Amino acid sequence: MSDTGHPVTSGRPAPEVEPRQRLHPLSPLLKGAKSIAVIVAALSWQTLGQVGATDFALIVLALAVGVVIFSAVGWWNTGYHVVARELRITEGLVWRRNRAIPLDRLQAVELRRPLLAQISGLAELRLEVVGGNKAEAPLAYLTVRDAATLRERLLALSGRAAPVDTATTADEPAGGAPLYRVRNHDLLISQLLTPQAILLPFGVAWVSAQFLLEGSWTFIGIASTVTAMAGVLLQPIRRVLRDWDFQLARENGDRLVLHYGLTETRSQLVPPNRVQAVRLTWPFLWRAKGWMRLRMDIAGLSGPEPGDDKSSDRLMPVGDLPTARALVAAALPGVDLATLATSPPPPRARLLHPFGLRFLGAGLAADVFVSRSGRITRETALIPYARMQSVRVVQGPVQRRLGLATVYADTAGGHAGAAHDRPLAEAYAIADQLALRARRARSAPPVPAVPVPATEETFWQRPEQP
Repeated sequence: MSDTGHPVTSGRPAPEVEPRQRLHPLSPLLKGAKSIAVIVAALSWQTLGQVGATDFALIVLALAVGVVIFSAVGWWNTGYHVVARELRITEGLVWRRNRAIPLDRLQAVELRRPLLAQISGLAELRLEVVGGNKAEAPLAYLTVRDAATLRERLLALSGRAAPVDTATTADEPAGGAPLYRVRNHDLLISQLLTPQAILLPFGVAWVSAQFLLEGSWTFIGIASTVTAMAGVLLQPIRRVLRDWDFQLARENGDRLVLHYGLTETRSQLVPPNRVQAVRLTWPFLWRAKGWMRLRMDIAGLSGPEPGDDKSSDRLMPVGDLPTARALVAAALPGVDLATLATSPPPPRARLLHPFGLRFLGAGLAADVFVSRSGRITRETALIPYARMQSVRVVQGPVQRRLGLATVYADTAGGHAGAAHDRPLAEAYAIADQLALRARRARSAPPVPAVPVPATEETFWQRPEQP
């Protein structure tokens, strides 16, 4: 031990551990506000009628003070600091909890700003690590500048990103080339062109007719009707609030920056090497306007949470084919959507797909495996060879009788692209090609897309636009 109190290794003092940092002092109030809202809702109108408005207000006030004090004690005992290549988080008073998150397992750090955080100028960070089933150790709350600085520092230490200037606010994509910004008008129209919105007027008309015929309406009937309507409209409304003012930009040459949300804004940084697949979806009611949406399967994101589809993330909430072509090229460098071709299964597969055979297809492009499916809602999946984790050939009992098999290409995200119902010899040839191209793609640096020699594409005879 040296005179200064530091341990000595090889004659040199070890570097000092950085002091533990606390969250923002307003964090207890913001966290307590959520609990207070739940408590007020739980007390219900019946309690208000029994005790009166004054006593009800005193009860709520006492509970609010208790919640804030409890949150403040938790805040005082919560801290974080970076030690070498670990983020260490300490929390708890009675039950102490210490977590060390290895930054080499860090996949992403998302910056979120719920409504109360936007009002108070704060933000929270959510960490995604390899193998995690949920967001790891959300840090709520920090100032926007501190949150953006910490995010860049953690990503730089993890090797996912190079340090950048964080002087720009987290409310906008940080410096970089803008690629896409959703038109909120189109976003609203797209959610009106959904089955929920189309069928809602018929449901309202039927309920109104029942009311007029019966001539009476109970409280339970009103409550159940309102609840049913809210449930029908919840998904389109959630999508509008979530994707409002969606922006996509490119930063540091190749990293994608996503910013979106109305009541809760989110900012994500997506390195291209984390994109496991890109999925194009054509909802039935959108086709008249030529619209589609794009989504990415991203490595490291947790499984779906209630009301949130986090297993994949949006790339384009709504847009046309030329925009989709540009964004696919940004997410999967070297891939041109207009040049991808697929071929359908053989005619004998019609026994398995009597109405939708022509909507199935698969193809081997230069850099990606292409898979399409869906009769009403059509979908095309693009899986880069370098991201494939396994290839499977699966045969069901009916397929065995028909001499068919399905080839699945699995990724780290758990989703699979599939070549449905191919002749057995062709299925094994496709599987061999996928495995071979996956090995080549992982061992070689990225190269510009080139046409695939015809000798390798003998199974794909009928090219079709995706």
